[in-house]
Amino acid sequence: MIHVKIEGLSLSNMGFVVLLRGEDDPRTLPIFIGGAEAQSIALQLEKVTIPRPMTHDLLKNILDCMECRLKRVVISELVESTFYAVLVMERDGLETEVDARPSDALALAMRCGSPLYVTQKVMNVAGVVLAEPDAAGKDKGDAPADGPAKKKTAPLQSVLEQLKDQLEKAVVEERFEEAAKLRDQIKQWEQSHTKN
Repeated sequence: MIHVKIEGLSLSNMGFVVLLRGEDDPRTLPIFIGGAEAQSIALQLEKVTIPRPMTHDLLKNILDCMECRLKRVVISELVESTFYAVLVMERDGLETEVDARPSDALALAMRCGSPLYVTQKVMNVAGVVLAEPDAAGKDKGDAPADGPAKKKTAPLQSVLEQLKDQLEKAVVEERFEEAAKLRDQIKQWEQSHTKN
């Protein structure tokens, strides 16, 4: 297994992408995730405290009350373009594995301070080597200027601004189905930041 860390969170034209980078491996694993999970991960990356627990905070609180520890998260499989994750939990000295979506598993692991791993098999199939910026801040190699290699964790406000920009562009280009999805993501994002 390859020990990884969350390198960043990006917004691409296909949605949110979380980047998992190997600590002793040059490859990065990009995983597309939903807006709610991206928000949950972004809150942790940006160290934003919220007055009431969100879903992943609640799950962590329940684990704590049950004296159950999340030992590690493993991105274990890639089947038909879908990633699978396993939560390895420990309670009373016994380990249990629980199936999870990678996005939820990552959001929970961040709150629990648990290590993240990717199986060698998954990294071999889906891992990519991203171009590193040179001294002038430009990407080396052929990576696109707006690709994931340049984008790190976006602050919450800029993620919302990016969503609005994408919505405007989708409407102008008459991609109305995509525009409707973006509109819904924006509403969900705004509602989650105005609730107590």
